[in-house]
Amino acid sequence: MKRPMEGVRVLDIATYIAAPYCATVLAEFGAEVIKVEQPGVGDPCRRLGTVSECGDTLVWMSEARNKKSITLNLKDPRGQEMLKKLIAESDVLCENFRPGTLEGWGMGWEVFKAINPKLVMLRVSGYGQTGPYKDKPGFGRIGNAYGGISFLSGDPDRPPATPGSATLADYMSGMYGVIGVLMALRSADATGVGQVIDIGLYEPIFRILDELAPAYDKSGFIRQRMGAPTVNVCPHSHYPTKDDRWVAIACTNDKIFGRLAGLMEQGDVAGDGKYGTIQQRDADRSGVDGMVTDWTMARTQKEVVAQCETAEVPCGIVAAIDELFKEPHYAARENIVRVKDPRIGDLAVPNVVPRLTETPGSVDTLGPALGAGNDEIYRDMLGLGDDDMAELTAAGVI
Repeated sequence: MKRPMEGVRVLDIATYIAAPYCATVLAEFGAEVIKVEQPGVGDPCRRLGTVSECGDTLVWMSEARNKKSITLNLKDPRGQEMLKKLIAESDVLCENFRPGTLEGWGMGWEVFKAINPKLVMLRVSGYGQTGPYKDKPGFGRIGNAYGGISFLSGDPDRPPATPGSATLADYMSGMYGVIGVLMALRSADATGVGQVIDIGLYEPIFRILDELAPAYDKSGFIRQRMGAPTVNVCPHSHYPTKDDRWVAIACTNDKIFGRLAGLMEQGDVAGDGKYGTIQQRDADRSGVDGMVTDWTMARTQKEVVAQCETAEVPCGIVAAIDELFKEPHYAARENIVRVKDPRIGDLAVPNVVPRLTETPGSVDTLGPALGAGNDEIYRDMLGLGDDDMAELTAAGVI
């Protein structure tokens, strides 16, 4: 069965992760994604992370999946004209230059929409295309910080920490980019008119901060770092086990805590006891978490998970990557997929998300070699011949 994005052509002229990740997800579901890179240099993501035996990094091999790489110098007038010809034949353009960069090269939205009125253009930048900060540079770490999640990350008595990964804002922006592109394509199909999706790296981060904004507006409450626990519920944290592993336990209401208390043979503290309500538990978080820690430290990770499961208490392992490779659930849902690559052989990468039952996505290829698609794209789409290709290559245009 055809994948849902087949027939859609995407030009990815962006770098690193944010906008390119949007193109990657579209490629997983069948879009033809043409990755445009600087001749001889390529996307800096090729050098981000662990270098593989082919010279490109594992980040590139995983995150440039299903794309065709072409080289094109966008600062060269001939390169710009070639890009415009590609735009005329494409549906989506993904870019994350600093605002004004494309316009400074004589391109940009006004030029592109005149060429292709139905074009959908994703623009990701540090702070978006408008506002007083639009010209400031930004990377994922800055997006995390300015979006508000870094301030909440880490222990109360320590400096703000990285929220899992400095690239969280990049991936989030790419995913929101996918949502925007899909909605804009639907609109373009209905109206014949394309549009721009404008995302600042910090904006998806700010969007997921649950009640932070309304709570401050209503009462002036400024949430502080809490470490592993979380606001509004308790116990709801990470707890050590006697085999030097960790588990996550989430008691989101009084009934679940009652089941946990019974499991810990501390049933008298639940119900009408001193910890029977969330307000009582919240007032003595250290006491509640200490009680749970004493119980988990007397058991192995597997024992804690099994006993919680029996009592219907939400619990899971705090997984290191080596544990995930052994997890039967990951195996059953094929969350890790092995892909054969002619340059480095088999490589395990995260599988496609989301999961569609009738038209699933797939990982067909890993990140391509620089310029591997030049012949296919320039000869087949633009009709260039041998002499044209040789001349453009010699001039550094491709």
